[in-house]
Amino acid sequence: MTTASPKIRLLGEGDLDAADRIVRLAFGTFNGLSDPMEFMGDAGYVHTRWKANPASAFAAEVEGRLAGSNFAARWGSFAFFGPLSIDPAFWNRGFAGALIEPVIGAFDQWGVTLAGLFTHAQSPKHIGLYQKFGFRPRSLTLILEKASGQGDGGDGWTRHSRLDAAQRREALGGCRRLTDSVYPGLDVTPEIESIRRQSLGDTILLGSGDVDGFAACHSGAGSEAGSGVVYVKFGAVVPGDRGAFRRLLRAVESFAASIGAARIVAGVNTAREEAYEDVLAAGFRVLRTGIAMHRPNAPGFNRPGVFVIDDWR
Repeated sequence: MTTASPKIRLLGEGDLDAADRIVRLAFGTFNGLSDPMEFMGDAGYVHTRWKANPASAFAAEVEGRLAGSNFAARWGSFAFFGPLSIDPAFWNRGFAGALIEPVIGAFDQWGVTLAGLFTHAQSPKHIGLYQKFGFRPRSLTLILEKASGQGDGGDGWTRHSRLDAAQRREALGGCRRLTDSVYPGLDVTPEIESIRRQSLGDTILLGSGDVDGFAACHSGAGSEAGSGVVYVKFGAVVPGDRGAFRRLLRAVESFAASIGAARIVAGVNTAREEAYEDVLAAGFRVLRTGIAMHRPNAPGFNRPGVFVIDDWR
């Protein structure tokens, strides 16, 4: 096998199928699947995240062969990266660190005040790698799921896709104001717009005037959810408004029922104590466990009183 160091470059459109194969092979192998390529089923990260921002997707290449990829995402003053994946044929050779370096460069260029990632809580190897780049482990982030019911969210929510252009712009402004109250400068509207442009699902908006809460949801084959699933990529209400958070959870369930999705998947950091308790009370059960790592080592918006659903995968 070659001992050449990887060439780090931007991931191109022609790389996407190979990068998707590596993501499935790497994570499926790590998780011990008998057929690693079954990882994620018909869901996917690579194509959607590249289309969201091709300038922040990075490739590792060895002698003309794609060896791995990494994706950075910016939500205003906050940024995260992943999935970071290396072809198992190149494991334990420093390729992962080489793919983190351009991401850190992007974070510094963007001037974000907080960067984060989701990784395997049980893996000292992963935690040790990310610590070399200034990330520190904080609280557990749990991925939870529940069967979709009949939906009883009532009429207090709307779908972003059903609004006209002017109404969509107004709603995005409301979402931006809401997330700024969660963490100064946090702005998830690029994700909302990416979901709309790529037809990856929809964003649920709570409230009849200003936005009281929202949930940016993936659904369907090719999205980060997969067939029959609604995945809440990010959901939030104004800090301290527990009643609105409970209404948002019901609205997500109503949305899932309206499109015939069988399951709802969402992540929540356990430092958001009240949000975690309300998700459990809504009938969600733990599917898998990860840990949030922050750079710098500060709470950010993983703290009590914050009602946010996300998991930074």
